[in-house]
Amino acid sequence: MSTCSFFWEGRGTVATDNDLILVGLGANLANKLTVSPLATCQAALTKLREHGVHEHGSSGWYVSAPVPQSDQNWYINKVSIIQTHLNPEKLLETLLAVEQCFGRVRSERWGQRPLDLDLLAFKRIICKNSGKNHLNLPHPRMLKRRFVVDPLVEIAPQWSHPLTRKTIKEVAKEMQQEQKLLGFSSTIPDNSGNL
Repeated sequence: MSTCSFFWEGRGTVATDNDLILVGLGANLANKLTVSPLATCQAALTKLREHGVHEHGSSGWYVSAPVPQSDQNWYINKVSIIQTHLNPEKLLETLLAVEQCFGRVRSERWGQRPLDLDLLAFKRIICKNSGKNHLNLPHPRMLKRRFVVDPLVEIAPQWSHPLTRKTIKEVAKEMQQEQKLLGFSSTIPDNSGNL
C-alpha cells in the first residue's frame, strides 16, 4: 500500500513554482562511456529524454565538496525542472536505471559515483518509503545540501517545501555556509561541442 499523499496549499490551487518536478544531478567520477563527470551528467539527460523525461529548465552547473566531508573528488551538480508523463515511482525507477547505464553501483553509502540522479520533489506529493524503491518525497536530505538548495534558488526561488512550507530562498538564508560550493557558467559545451 502506498504511503504517498498529496499536499495542496491554499484552496486547491498550487503556485507555479510549487507545481514542479525536480531532479538533482551529480557525479564525481568519469566512467567508460564518457570523458568526465560533467559529460556523464549531460549524457544522462540525453538518455532520460529517450524515456520520456525532459528537462524543462535547469540551474547552471556547480562544483561542490563531498558531503559528508572526505578526500573524494569534488562533484559536479545541478538541479533540473522535469516534464514527464511518468508517475513518481516510475520516474524514480527510470532515474535508477539510467544511473546503472552509466556504471552506478550502490555499494557504499556516500561513496564516489559516476552518476547520481535524485528525485527531489514531485509537485506537492509527500511519500515515505513507497514502492519497491522506497520512494521518499520530498527528498529527505535536500534542505541540508547546498548543492541542491543554491541551484534551486537560482531557478525557483519561491518554491516551498511541502513539509516545512518554507521557500527555498528562506532555507538558503538559514543554511550554515560550511559546505563548499562554487557556481560556474552554464554555457559549457554539450557533448557535441556546441555552447
